[in-house]
Amino acid sequence: MDWRDIPSLSALRAFEATARHASFSGAARELNVTHAAIAQHVRALEAEFGAALVQRQGQGMGLTDAGLRLATGLGDGFATIAGAVRELRQDKAAQPLRISLTPSFAEIWLMPRLGGFWREHPEIELALLPSPGVVDLRREGFDVAIRFGQGDWAGTHVQAVLASPFVVVAGPDYAGSARHLHELGDLSAQKWVFTAASNEQLVWGRSLGLDTAAMRVTEMPTTTLVHAAVRAGYGLSVQLKSIVDRDLAEGRMMSLLEGESGRLAYYVLTPAPLMGARVRTLVQWLSRQGTD
Repeated sequence: MDWRDIPSLSALRAFEATARHASFSGAARELNVTHAAIAQHVRALEAEFGAALVQRQGQGMGLTDAGLRLATGLGDGFATIAGAVRELRQDKAAQPLRISLTPSFAEIWLMPRLGGFWREHPEIELALLPSPGVVDLRREGFDVAIRFGQGDWAGTHVQAVLASPFVVVAGPDYAGSARHLHELGDLSAQKWVFTAASNEQLVWGRSLGLDTAAMRVTEMPTTTLVHAAVRAGYGLSVQLKSIVDRDLAEGRMMSLLEGESGRLAYYVLTPAPLMGARVRTLVQWLSRQGTD
């Protein structure tokens, strides 16, 4: 590599921060410099490349095609550098992997299986930090995140680990003689039970064409309580089929509708495609569990 071919690293750093924050001001706050200094760095890069990198989009700032290409390359490159620096600065074997995941996924899918991971890999410690919102992996120091969606999180490497059909379920008493969802009549008038701080059920509901804003939804703090409420006949819920298979087989719940998830799945997110050995081991294990 010839460093004479590389623009100023300060300018590249300023542009990468601008791309992530979609503003000069956000980049300036992160890098602790002035708005004018960030703008000057970006303009210098545009002059060097002979192409616009940023453009106005409404009240904010967006990237041009050239800017997007550069931002993607810089994001991956800086993430790789950051990963290498972390590996050298710390004894990674002594530090648990920091994992951000949704509370529902942690409770109903990961925790029942986690003992198997620790039996196979006792040398790898995990720090599970449940959170419903999307996190900035690099900035907040997470090694891995697990999120539900369509895999379109910018600036991360994504890999699907669990794609399962979903079902609308009810207790036998609540469903009565109904065998299909449409037999219950006006769905917005039905009682629905969802897990608080979870977006999975809302996403599934919208994919069915349900007006989730008009639905009568009771939120409960855990998925275990939601399942208990459904069994007791409190209302309907939308659940991952693989999670409620036993309840369905033993008659504690009834399936009123089953739908394919399409691109909707649980995805593993990492800051860059290049993973350390421990992260790679965890991701491979999650993938195997998702196909069992």
